[in-house]
Amino acid sequence: MSWLTGVTELRRRGVPGVLVTVVQARGHAPRTAGAKMVVSADATWGTIGGGNLESVAIERARALLTTDAAHVPTVTTESFELSDKAPLQHGVQCCGGAVTVLLETLPPSPTVAIFGVGHVGLELARILARHDLDLHLVDSRPERLTPAMLAPLADAEAQVHVHALPILPEAALAELPRGAHILVMTHDHAEDAAIVDAALRTDGIGSIGLIGSAGKWARFRARLLAEGGFGEADVDRVTTPIGLADLVGKEPAVIAVSVAADLLLRLQTTHAEG
Repeated sequence: MSWLTGVTELRRRGVPGVLVTVVQARGHAPRTAGAKMVVSADATWGTIGGGNLESVAIERARALLTTDAAHVPTVTTESFELSDKAPLQHGVQCCGGAVTVLLETLPPSPTVAIFGVGHVGLELARILARHDLDLHLVDSRPERLTPAMLAPLADAEAQVHVHALPILPEAALAELPRGAHILVMTHDHAEDAAIVDAALRTDGIGSIGLIGSAGKWARFRARLLAEGGFGEADVDRVTTPIGLADLVGKEPAVIAVSVAADLLLRLQTTHAEG
């Protein structure tokens, strides 16, 4: 499979990888400059020529994946002499050339799922779509997810995934990678409650944010503790209200800016700790 397939797969799975590129090839090298491969902790895509060269490059790439470099953009180079006199780890490769490869870490892109694409949800999607992340839009009302409704996202930098789920919108949780950040803001409080309950039961969710008043959360919290089988520590994972406390205003665009800014700060902190 091609290295481009690897980049797509890493993004889908939400895991880091390393892009290995031949940047200089002299003499009888197995591949010319520009050859690429992608390396993850458990797979590879593409090739830079095979043999000792490729095996060592894969080892160096996977070594990067065990460090903090896996979660921040990192670039390093490695040079290889392809002769029978060069130190070998994986068999003789005596082409007589020399190769320099560039190793670039591919940190996982953040994943954000907005449950409820109403007035606030759509404004929030417009803001988040301008960032390099995977953006999942989930709604039980198909009319909120039509191409015409989502036209403002046509030039999005984010990878936008649309989930029209009239019966069980919380089913979208199963399609999200580990570490996904959840924002719950549907048109129906019962739907909000079902999604929060399901999110708390889903392994690997990054954060859970719920829009609404203190009174709404008090009712949700009491029900989750009494009927959901959750403990205090479980329900305390839910952040509500969401957004920046000092940015007030009830207009959808204002709320969206507040929630987006708070989330981006959270992502920045998560990225730094990664």
